[in-house]
Amino acid sequence: MARMSGWDWTAFVLLVIGGLNWGLIGFFDWNLVDSLFGTGGTIARVVYALVGLSALWTVWKMSKM
Repeated sequence: MARMSGWDWTAFVLLVIGGLNWGLIGFFDWNLVDSLFGTGGTIARVVYALVGLSALWTVWKMSKM
C-alpha cells in the first residue's frame, strides 16, 4: 500500500473540513466557515478555494491508482 505524502494528508484534512461544513449546511442550515471567518470574507474564500483544490488533487491522485 502506498504511503500518503504531506500533500495527501493536507488534502484529506481539507476535504473532511469541507464535507463536514456541507453536512452542517444541509442538516442545520449553518455554515461553519462563514461563522468563523465572515460571510464572503477573504479568509473564507481562501478556505473554499483550498477545499476545491484539495478535491482536484484527490481526483488526480485517485486516477493514478
